[in-house]
Amino acid sequence: MVDTPSISATRKATDRDMWIDLFLRGLLIGVTASLPLGPVAILCIQRTLSKDLRSGFVSGLGAASADMIYAAMAFFSLSFAQALFTEHATIVKLVGGVCIATIGIHIFLTNPEVQIRRNRSGKGSLWQDFLSVFGVTLANPTYILIYVTLFATFGLSNDIGELKGMAMLTGVFAGCAGWWLLLTSLINLLRSRFTIKHLRWL
Repeated sequence: MVDTPSISATRKATDRDMWIDLFLRGLLIGVTASLPLGPVAILCIQRTLSKDLRSGFVSGLGAASADMIYAAMAFFSLSFAQALFTEHATIVKLVGGVCIATIGIHIFLTNPEVQIRRNRSGKGSLWQDFLSVFGVTLANPTYILIYVTLFATFGLSNDIGELKGMAMLTGVFAGCAGWWLLLTSLINLLRSRFTIKHLRWL
């Protein structure tokens, strides 16, 4: 005789384990995608030092939100994204490179003393911090390629379905946000060691 309640409980446990596994894989993907310290990280570090931890972290959340959008585009249109980058990889990389280089030059030419005075005067808001980094991250379409590669590396495809895909994407956002919280918290702890000279160098 088949023990139906036992089978049902086993299926529920297996299903739960699958959801947790997808979330954790998404978490690792989010952290991995956020690790490289590019212009976005420099912006978050600068804001943490010149304003406070909230500003740096909220800026990081802007990047995490844009990352989740690119991750969703890559996941739900995986075959399309792969074909797009196969056919137009050079153009996409060139556009992303120009955007990031432009942002980098702008950061390089910004006087940190003026930025600190502006922040202390109360100009700007957390929403501006969020939206500015959100826009900067969205300006680099090569993030889609990063997520396509990471999904393949972690053995993920859109065959798992939309609901489980959302669990994985929630993990991506949590991983990105967790990384920015860790980075800005560490920078905030070291705030007293940074001077204007260090900010200029950074």
